[in-house]
Amino acid sequence: MSSLVVGVVLFGALMHASWNALVKSRPDTFLVTILVAGGGGLLSAIALPFLPAPAPQSWICIAASTAAQLAYYALLVAAYRDGDMSHAYPLMRGSAPLLVALASGPLIGERLGITQWLAIGCICGGILGLFISARSRHPGARRTTVFALLTACMIASYTLIDGAGVRRSGSPVAYTMWIFMLTSIGLWAWAGKSRPGQLLAYARINVGVMLLGGAASVGAYATALWAMTQAPVAAVAALRETSILFAAAIAALVLREKISRQRLAAIALVASGAVAMRLA
Repeated sequence: MSSLVVGVVLFGALMHASWNALVKSRPDTFLVTILVAGGGGLLSAIALPFLPAPAPQSWICIAASTAAQLAYYALLVAAYRDGDMSHAYPLMRGSAPLLVALASGPLIGERLGITQWLAIGCICGGILGLFISARSRHPGARRTTVFALLTACMIASYTLIDGAGVRRSGSPVAYTMWIFMLTSIGLWAWAGKSRPGQLLAYARINVGVMLLGGAASVGAYATALWAMTQAPVAAVAALRETSILFAAAIAALVLREKISRQRLAAIALVASGAVAMRLA
């Protein structure tokens, strides 16, 4: 994997960790999640008239990915409602690339080398190690674990769909923008039905959160989809989940959380996997 692809994926990972931290830091995870998605949809709608349309053969993937993204957001809200980010985030992000690696061969015909498999194993093992070290004793921890694993299944699903779709699209950026715009329409319709009158009022006082979070969300996924046109989907998916390193850094430097030796060892394992992926 080239230095450019690795750098782009790592920058996307930083953006992903940032918008998830933004969601978790707000008391109403449902509304702020809808708001971030809406910001991404708004920015996408503004950009789409200036972009070439995705190729016709990619639209089935756009539709399937939109459905998977809607399920992902619903499960993400459920996972964050009662659980800690340090519990849910590593579990959902650490499980997903392993699922992608296992499914990418039979579903989209990709074959990974031994070094890439070892790198994926290091990244997944390190991220799951972070989950174990941060395991919560909160009464809702078991429920959070279930929803985090279901979220991981949705992440793997849309990653595989988009890995195939973006290569057919001929326009990775437009492909990404259509998914975000369609997903945001579905989420805002859901919020309008379940929380009538609250969403617009919440949006008016959190415009900055909507635009900043939306831009980070779109940017994080657009960089990943572009990378999937340059490297194997499973390899990109695993490297992207180094976002947990940035989440740990945010926790330590911004939130002043203490990092145990066990967590440092897990972080080192993730970093080793990222280096191995660069060398693969």
